[in-house]
Amino acid sequence: MTDLLDRLRRFDTPTIANVIELFEVRPRTEGYMDSRIRACFPEMPPMVGYASTATIRCAFPRRDGDVYRSLDDQLQAFGSLPGPAVVVFQDLDDPSAAATFGEIMCTTYQAFGAAGLITSGTARDLDQVRRIGFPAFSAGINCSHGYSHVVDVHVPVRVGGLAVHPGMLLHGDANGVTSIPDEIAADVAGAADEYVAAEGVILDFLKAGSKDVAGFSAARNEAQSRMKTLSERVRMRGRASG
Repeated sequence: MTDLLDRLRRFDTPTIANVIELFEVRPRTEGYMDSRIRACFPEMPPMVGYASTATIRCAFPRRDGDVYRSLDDQLQAFGSLPGPAVVVFQDLDDPSAAATFGEIMCTTYQAFGAAGLITSGTARDLDQVRRIGFPAFSAGINCSHGYSHVVDVHVPVRVGGLAVHPGMLLHGDANGVTSIPDEIAADVAGAADEYVAAEGVILDFLKAGSKDVAGFSAARNEAQSRMKTLSERVRMRGRASG
């Protein structure tokens, strides 16, 4: 499993999204988070891991129980995942009343092996979280944690228009976040190099400085032919394994 995630981490999220399209397992307008969810630290490398989901509320105090008990439950849930967790919060307040996370939460998650965090709410302590090198994605920034408390753990959530279930494989970077269907994850990792090479046919032509339109058209056709061949091969492999 570690090898698979390492292979996926070598590519940016748009490349992963492009390769998923080759398999034709879902519409091209599904499977990724919308523009509300942005990388807090776009300079960081791609984040890959399995969703550890939760809902959070900050506008009102928790009625009873230990506010931080749910954090223990979250950490326990990491053990049910097939690999490193990506903590995914749906903020139940609309609009977000206070920050979902800060330095303490992110340091805790990182210490327990999490690969990153995504929230439909807001973030704080950005300088401190950047220093520990923990990838985070949010819909904005807020200086206060308000009455922050986790409501439910390990439940389906909706973040950035994407329905996220516990254990869903996620890939995110400066360009956004996409999900990767488990049944094609290994094939996506295997096909990405070939996809990048096909794109390279066009890029190499352009970088050579030629202004020949016919040559550009030939390079583009060659790239498209390679992508079509790759798509046919991965879809055939998928039908054979299914």
